[in-house]
Amino acid sequence: MINERPKDDAQEPDKVGITLPGTVEKIIPPISSKDPEKAQIAVHGADDLYREIRVENTLEDKDGNPVRLKEGAQVDVTIEAEPEGTVPLPDTKESDPGTPKAKSKAAD
Repeated sequence: MINERPKDDAQEPDKVGITLPGTVEKIIPPISSKDPEKAQIAVHGADDLYREIRVENTLEDKDGNPVRLKEGAQVDVTIEAEPEGTVPLPDTKESDPGTPKAKSKAAD
């Protein structure tokens, strides 16, 4: 079961991440009675070939009651990582060998 966090509970302070908007495109019935129903979510801002994700359509409301997403629902997709699982982005203006550095008048 997917646990839903309240909207006012932002990212955990020790994790880094991004939240992207999404829309539930369709609800996919289970193939067998043992399998869960799936929700297909289009993640806005993702590359076209990788825009859709499918997740188990079982969530909990704020009181712990089981709920499910409806087709067309607007959702937030959050990706978080421990700081140890990330690397800093290089300063592309200074470190990109393909980018010529601007010359200053004082250096001439």
